[in-house]
Amino acid sequence: MAAVALRLGILLLLPPPPPPAVKGVSGQSRSASATPQPSAGSGPTAPSVRETPRRPAASPTAPGPGQGSSPAPESPPTETPAPPAASPAAAATAAARAGPGPAPVTDVATLCVCDLSVAQCDINCCCDPDCSAADFSLFTTCSVHIVTGDSQLCTQEAAIYSINVAAHPPERIFKLVDQNNPSIFCIHATNYKQALSFIPPEMPTSQNFDSLLKQFEGITFSAESDVLLNTELDAQNSSDTNETARYEYGVPIQTTDAFLRLPAPLVSSQCSDANPAGFLVNQAVKCFRMIKVGNCNTTQALSMLFYTNSSILAVPKSSQLVNVTVQTITVQSLSGTRTLLNSSDVLLLPKNLDNQVCLNVVLGVSYSITYTDAGEITDAAVSFVLGTINTKMLPIQQNFEITFTQSTNTHGQLTVLQSSSNQDCLAVEGVRTPVLFGYNMISGCKLRITARTECQLLVNIILNVLKGQNFPEYVASFGNSQAQDVLDWVPITHIQSSEQGLCQIPVSFEIEVKWTKYGSLMNPQAKIVNVSATVITTILAQTHFGSERTIQIASSVTFVDVSTPAEPGYKAPPTINAKLPFDFFFPFV
Repeated sequence: MAAVALRLGILLLLPPPPPPAVKGVSGQSRSASATPQPSAGSGPTAPSVRETPRRPAASPTAPGPGQGSSPAPESPPTETPAPPAASPAAAATAAARAGPGPAPVTDVATLCVCDLSVAQCDINCCCDPDCSAADFSLFTTCSVHIVTGDSQLCTQEAAIYSINVAAHPPERIFKLVDQNNPSIFCIHATNYKQALSFIPPEMPTSQNFDSLLKQFEGITFSAESDVLLNTELDAQNSSDTNETARYEYGVPIQTTDAFLRLPAPLVSSQCSDANPAGFLVNQAVKCFRMIKVGNCNTTQALSMLFYTNSSILAVPKSSQLVNVTVQTITVQSLSGTRTLLNSSDVLLLPKNLDNQVCLNVVLGVSYSITYTDAGEITDAAVSFVLGTINTKMLPIQQNFEITFTQSTNTHGQLTVLQSSSNQDCLAVEGVRTPVLFGYNMISGCKLRITARTECQLLVNIILNVLKGQNFPEYVASFGNSQAQDVLDWVPITHIQSSEQGLCQIPVSFEIEVKWTKYGSLMNPQAKIVNVSATVITTILAQTHFGSERTIQIASSVTFVDVSTPAEPGYKAPPTINAKLPFDFFFPFV
């Protein structure tokens, strides 16, 4: 919001000047007609100003308010003589009262809200530039009497329209006056000239599209006011001095060169590389990129290096860096089939083949950012989908995704794999959902593998999908168990059920939670007594060379009530704790 300055006045000592006098005008605005006419010596008056009826604009020879009367019409009514000039003290007081207000952006003389017909005169629309003098002679009144600017200004320009019925034939009267706002909270000056007016947006054309795209594609729009730019710089400098060593929600993730890029469609469906990734803002976008196949090896946005060559700052303005590591690389053929590479340590750059086909073009980028509860980024991984394209596939579609996973769970939540609509295990890696007590859950995904897929790499990928990062070792017995109470924590027992074979891959991850009712029979509390995590593996059969198969990966959580049947208990009979003297039964005992 543009900063404004308020002009304060003393109402008792400096009364507002009277409104401009209007003579020989019918159908005036309510505010003008309701105000009594000032006397000859009360102050300056605004004369009537006539102009050519074709255009509602002020005549260049028309005097301003308080300067005198306009030239007499050919057949005018009886006019009163012009009032004497105001005294110098009164003129100085009025000038100090009005002050130099901000210059209006919109010319009120060119505004006409009743002009509804194109190239045709609208009835009783006195501001319609299509109306001629003959049309004005048929008007009975003006449907719009006054057009003003922003009412919050201390001084604003007003265009007043009326019909002089005393003239033969009747004619339109138009004049521009300056109105004063008597409010002590009126706006005296503004540092942003476009703040008080609506600027019609520039329509995109083939000639100005590139300039508009350059102006509005960034994270902030360009401003023309130098004061606004200085204000932003001051705010930035102020934030730098109070910079906290942590990321906050929505703050762009900083890198060594600028920020972590997450291309997205901004103005159109075309990809814009100026979109930063916000901290803790999970995003999944797609956009199109128009390229030349022959120049694919020189286009930065199509190369893996464009997304991995910059290190992430652990916290804003920090010297501690976090490298972006490549987690997986999936190669897509011209037919659309995908193959997971055995190693992610290779660097595959775009390669042009006879200006018709290009290999290793980045079609998908998935970031996985690990952070702590203190707002510090500890790890950053990226998965790529590299494809082969030809000239018939232009423009190409690129998919970008970023997810955030917390390395240390402050709420002590046990999480499992979260299912997605596409059921792709490579896409849901790192996306978790918390386990709620008493709710049985099941989720899963699908993974495509080929004969060239390395067994150990596949095992590591599936375990990361099923367990996630930093799988906990203990679970709290109660919902409010404290960390210092060692007996209130139950260790997780890991069980592995497998078959004998060369390549055993995990296909299922089952968590079983056993709990019992604890405490009073009238209000028992749930207490977890045992947690087991079982990894079920199967033997991966060798597939034929070049063929692929799809395996189903599943994850489940089951809650089992192991409470023993409740047995009612009775309190022990009361005992009498009476102390008698030692000779109470004498002489009988």
